[in-house]
Amino acid sequence: MSKILIIEDESAIRRVLVKILKEENNQYEIFEAEDGLDAMEQIKSTDFDLVLCDIKLPKMDGVEVLEATKKIKPESVFVMISGHGDLETAVQTMRLGAFDYISKPPDLNRLLNTVRIALNTKNLVQENTILKKKVSKNYEMIGESAAIERIKIMIDKVAPTDARVLITGPNGTGKELVAHWLHQKSERSSGPMIEVNCAAIPSELIESELFGHVKGAFTSAVKDREGKFESANKGTIFLDEIGDMSLSAQAKVLRALQESKITRVGSDKDIKVDVRVIAATNKNLKEEITKGKFREDLYHRLAVILIEVPALNERSEDIPLLVDFFAEKIAQEQGNAKKLFTPEALALLQKYDWTGNIRELRNVVERLIILGGETISENDVQLFASK
Repeated sequence: MSKILIIEDESAIRRVLVKILKEENNQYEIFEAEDGLDAMEQIKSTDFDLVLCDIKLPKMDGVEVLEATKKIKPESVFVMISGHGDLETAVQTMRLGAFDYISKPPDLNRLLNTVRIALNTKNLVQENTILKKKVSKNYEMIGESAAIERIKIMIDKVAPTDARVLITGPNGTGKELVAHWLHQKSERSSGPMIEVNCAAIPSELIESELFGHVKGAFTSAVKDREGKFESANKGTIFLDEIGDMSLSAQAKVLRALQESKITRVGSDKDIKVDVRVIAATNKNLKEEITKGKFREDLYHRLAVILIEVPALNERSEDIPLLVDFFAEKIAQEQGNAKKLFTPEALALLQKYDWTGNIRELRNVVERLIILGGETISENDVQLFASK
């Protein structure tokens, strides 16, 4: 049963809205409030599927109710009710997160159609949230070694905050996984997580990629383009391989962190951004600072929290768990039964030198599953692991 709150100080209009909604669907559970303060008390104590809110209200107007609700229950769906002179304000409420607005006197068909769409949207958002929680399990780090347990504890402490995090470690150790896990466990998990591989973008394009550009800023800029920082607004931006970023781009990232605003290439207009920054690198940034290749002030801005992801050789006790995880995942991808590894095969894999870390281990497990027997033996590892 959908719970709908009607906030309207004019009792005649409120009665009409209640009557229309009950005739449309007798499964709607209707609640009423005649002023903003009463509405807020009900919103705090009840999770409504939809709020129909007049803009002009006594004690606390509709815009204030919308803003206050979005702070405590950001998933709330609001449809604003506006008089003729309130249309400009109604448009403003859309920018604040309202789903739609309806003019007074309300048109019956328009009202019912908006209510149906708004409730369907609410259901889709809830389903998407559940799906995201299921997907987020894929980001959990596999392992029970002391090193991994320390990282898990740190993530649990740091994720709920907005503290910037610098993740270090060799290639293939799972730095991206740590970044995703931080985002999924954060208060920003419903917002976007935008990934930028700084090493993969040419230095002359990195500023445009991060901060966007305006039409005509350079030869190929045929239209305005939003940058990654804008795309990540209200969410997280993950700057992978930040040690490969040019010094000029570093200066602009530093400004974005200091002032929470960016400027598109070719523009002089500042754009406010609300972004959490997580960065990662396989380089020793302190050595890069000494060489003049990385800004020390940016390093200290980024490294509020340092998380070092160990090489696989430093946590070989986790290899059996990782092999089991990859074997199950590969079986699901290929639509086959999961293959088991003998204790001898696992023991041999633990002795190898994994210079490519977890990424290399995953490739070897897949190769063994394809080329090995029904059960992966020590002999299979010796034949096909190619170490």
